[in-house]
Amino acid sequence: MLRIACYVFMIFIIVTDKSFSQTNEKPKHIVNIVNFIRELEPRDSAITEDVLYETVVSQVNLFSHYHLPATYLLQYDALIDPKYQKLLKNRSSLGDEIGAWWEITQPHVEAAGLKWRGRYPWDWHADVGFSTGYTQEERKLLVDVYMKKFKEVFGRYPTSVASWFIDEYSLAYMYDKYHIIASANCKDQIGTDGYTLWGGYWNQAYYPSRLNAYMPAQTTEGQIDVPVFRMLGSDPIYQYESGLGTNGQGVITMEPVYGNAGSNQQWVNWFLQSLTDQPCLAFAYAQVGQENSFTWKEMQRGLEMQAPIFDSLRKIGKINVETLSASGKWFKEKFKVTPATSVAAMKDYKDEGNKTVWYNSRFFRANIIWKNDSMNIRDIHLFNEKLQSAYFDKPGTSDKCVYETLPFVDGHEWSKKYNIAGLRLIQILEDGAKKEIICKNFSVHEVEGNQLSIKWQLPSGEKFTIHFFEDRFEVSCDPAKNKNFNWALELNAASGIELPFTNINANNIEAMRDGFAYKVMCKQGHFEKNVGNENYVLRIFPDKQKLLVSCNTRE
Repeated sequence: MLRIACYVFMIFIIVTDKSFSQTNEKPKHIVNIVNFIRELEPRDSAITEDVLYETVVSQVNLFSHYHLPATYLLQYDALIDPKYQKLLKNRSSLGDEIGAWWEITQPHVEAAGLKWRGRYPWDWHADVGFSTGYTQEERKLLVDVYMKKFKEVFGRYPTSVASWFIDEYSLAYMYDKYHIIASANCKDQIGTDGYTLWGGYWNQAYYPSRLNAYMPAQTTEGQIDVPVFRMLGSDPIYQYESGLGTNGQGVITMEPVYGNAGSNQQWVNWFLQSLTDQPCLAFAYAQVGQENSFTWKEMQRGLEMQAPIFDSLRKIGKINVETLSASGKWFKEKFKVTPATSVAAMKDYKDEGNKTVWYNSRFFRANIIWKNDSMNIRDIHLFNEKLQSAYFDKPGTSDKCVYETLPFVDGHEWSKKYNIAGLRLIQILEDGAKKEIICKNFSVHEVEGNQLSIKWQLPSGEKFTIHFFEDRFEVSCDPAKNKNFNWALELNAASGIELPFTNINANNIEAMRDGFAYKVMCKQGHFEKNVGNENYVLRIFPDKQKLLVSCNTRE
């Protein structure tokens, strides 16, 4: 372990990649160690209650050894178990946090005076195992009975409540009545375990809409004042296209059970270097740790490799390891509305020439992927706090759960295995033919703390800039001596994909998602729908070498 710590120390004092520039103010780099606890695991008879308990004991011992503060979140069945109560009762005085894990179990439901509908005492199906499967009145009962029991055991109410997903009504009730400070939900994923969360604020944290816990709010009036942190430490390059062309997604995260990621030291070092040394604007964030259902046998190797790395990075001031509530308190003190943040990976641990930048704000998210010198804006999703979730005022009846936002570009859902959707820069030649505009030796710049720009120059002298603002993005070109340089952004999608666009006009695109109408507006330049035989959906043409697309759907 000492060798690991020394190795990481050497990596992080090496001069880092200079393909970006930063402001003088140093943003905070937060790591939350979150371990959530279930009392039983019905999916595998070998995972007994004793195996689950000993897993938590081992986690406590490991992080205590390095004096790393951890957050332990208790499902109700574990909350009422005396052995977990005894193990965790004094952890808060030692710097750890005890909070709530919001999956619903049989003893929880019955304590609230309701009838259990699950197949097992804990059932992962969304309509019984999560709050989305219950009416608003039932949700209030479930919150009240949990809070009462937690206070009986620990002498206070929990300040952190997290889950793969919590409905907005429950989350608002927890804040309004019990004054919780922080929450967390699952990373973006398609269909994993039956749960889809797609198009949301990618990584870091956001204030959710009171109508939709997955949707970032745009106003203080429309938000729940509880920051929701994104869990699991997702691979910024490869997670997005994982499983493309198949029926499911893989998992490429900091979870220590995955050999291609969280238990792979090369990947972990790469991930943490991206976290600490790449542009992040307001702050950088990663959640680490593991649910006890995976067992100590499966997570031991990965966690014992990760823990001394966290310790080393903390000691040299690269990261702040803190509890979920501490991060929530800091977030609320610093940000009145959801801030703009970014996630960048300027090196590829696979050495395949891939790089990526994510930009998030309360209005939209965007992602650019570079594959060698080829650039693709593969994702733009828009946010609107008025889009009510399907579960706000009625329970979900499916064993699956779906939370989504408003797509303008979706490089996963609009793609097929060998036909990746996205917005690409093209040059339009004098004969009307097109060719891709390459993006070589680009640089990424943080601007005024909430904006991000990408700049590069073509071999022929033309200079391009992509600039992300909180509510819009701009693409501009300085054509140098070539005043007749013609270019556009071209949107492609795989054939046979149903897109949300209902009408494409010169200055706006009308779209519909689940009965909710929204628009994408071009404030400088214009949209042009493909009416010919070429294989693209639309183009965005600049005016005076600049195009500006508004991502504020509330205009």
